[in-house]
Amino acid sequence: MEKFRKTSQYLLPLEKPDNTPGQYDVYPTFNLGNGKIKAGFHSLADEIAREKTVVIDGYIGVLFDLFKQELNLCLQAKGIQAVWWDIRAALKSEEEINTLAAPFLGGDDPIFGKRADFNLSDYFDAGQLKKIQPDPQAPMNILVGCGASLAGWKGKLIYIDLPKNEIQFRARAGIIHNLGTSQTAAPKVMYKRFYFVDWVLLNRHKKAILPSIDIMVDGQRPQDISWMKGEELRQGLKTLATNGFRVRPWFEPGAWGGQWIKEHIEGLPKDVPNYAWSFELIVPENGILFESDKNMLEVSFDSLMYEAGTAVVGEACYNEYGDEFPIRMDYLDNFDGGNLSIQCHPRREYARRNFGEVLTQEETYYVLDCKDDAVVYLGFQESIQPAEFEAALTESFQKNTPLDVNRYILSHPAHKHGLYLIPPGTLHSSGRNNLVLEISTTPYIFTFKMYDWLALDLDGTPRPLNIKRAMENLYFDRKGEKVKQELISHPALLEKGADWELWHLPTHRDHSYDVHRYTFHTDVEVKTEGKCHVLNLVEGEKILIETAGGVRQQLHYAETYVISAAAGSYRLINQSGREVQVVKAFMK
Repeated sequence: MEKFRKTSQYLLPLEKPDNTPGQYDVYPTFNLGNGKIKAGFHSLADEIAREKTVVIDGYIGVLFDLFKQELNLCLQAKGIQAVWWDIRAALKSEEEINTLAAPFLGGDDPIFGKRADFNLSDYFDAGQLKKIQPDPQAPMNILVGCGASLAGWKGKLIYIDLPKNEIQFRARAGIIHNLGTSQTAAPKVMYKRFYFVDWVLLNRHKKAILPSIDIMVDGQRPQDISWMKGEELRQGLKTLATNGFRVRPWFEPGAWGGQWIKEHIEGLPKDVPNYAWSFELIVPENGILFESDKNMLEVSFDSLMYEAGTAVVGEACYNEYGDEFPIRMDYLDNFDGGNLSIQCHPRREYARRNFGEVLTQEETYYVLDCKDDAVVYLGFQESIQPAEFEAALTESFQKNTPLDVNRYILSHPAHKHGLYLIPPGTLHSSGRNNLVLEISTTPYIFTFKMYDWLALDLDGTPRPLNIKRAMENLYFDRKGEKVKQELISHPALLEKGADWELWHLPTHRDHSYDVHRYTFHTDVEVKTEGKCHVLNLVEGEKILIETAGGVRQQLHYAETYVISAAAGSYRLINQSGREVQVVKAFMK
């Protein structure tokens, strides 16, 4: 484990490793051609050697002091004595910054706050910003730190990006802290402030300066950077936005986690207790990997939306949700693990009012694999009495005693390729021995747990419950026979050809997205009709995806792929030697 991060997960290597043919690729890249991505501080020093003024901006979690040290050594080796300036000198006091952040941190709520409604510039003293001026006598002036471009210097703009998973690994290692603060805190406390304040401010700032970035640096390997020119980055993003892409997935152990991912996905550490999640497409935390000469560079997914969001999701969707990519896919693995908590998600208006979210969590469970004894908990027994249920939950929590789950909650046999519908306010849980492909709208942390089977988190402490919030959102009329009729999807054949079929897996009326499934032996042509499509190969070893723009990408079993709305059309070509199935999610 590297000293700057606390995790069992591998650090992204500089060079793309060879992937086993036909296997899930944990480092999916888009190849830019030769000469686009450079490696190391010496090459960066060469690039800026003739500049008089350089601004180095970047994301929270970047180790700016180490970056400065490494780059300065390379500049000195070239005979350049740069004068360095630190943007932190213009920050308001920590007390003032904490006062600004406090209304959005949810008080003593351990998980939830509300998205901040101010800007990064509000953390800085305007007068102090003006005082930071380059020395006209110096051979080179370099201004560095989060928000450095706010000083208004004219010169080469370098931006250092950092993936959200690596930010969390560094927080767990205790080597970084929240924006504008001087002390580290418990990882979960820091995460809440990252999510509701720091990431919000820095994303707005990144969007504002993205067109002006001259050099993009991947900062997750502090002493082994990769970088590319801003104009080539923006062109690469535009290509993805008119064709398609995979994001880089990442994986996490959890209290209820299972063994399916460990057994089926190569290239991951095996010395972990389990894998509970695969962040297949949870774009607030995923990145996009570019490749050139085998060198890899990762940028955050939101860069794609900032550069060409309308092309990615289509005009109608962009007009409604802006830069918020609306669909997510992730895996919940509890094969030989534990039950997921009994939970629900907020209704849309509740999520907007309380958390500042444009969307809420409108979920479905697509069962990719399961054992014979697996069940899905979904909806209430016909006899449910809300007050009695709440009292039982409260007693279980206070006395740490088991809840009589089957007295209140329905369980349904899990069936491979079955789709279980979980609109907001629906009680649900995945029983053990399922691998669930969770198809949902994008928000992903707003889970109100009511009962956690008396399980402990990996740190040995109980996970927080949210019984009150759950009771404010549950629909108690989702019970009995109504659940089987309305919350378990009943597939219907839409179209068929010589060797292919298109099935509709209807979602609930409260879902803003829909689900189709293609079954085919050779190939099938699909039109986007102005919408973004999210695909997953749920049966078969591999297919080839070919867009009208000429981009060709192999998709392996269980991998997720996004077709941009602007692609127009694409072709799915079977390479498995047997019938394959592809699930497609899209906004209604």
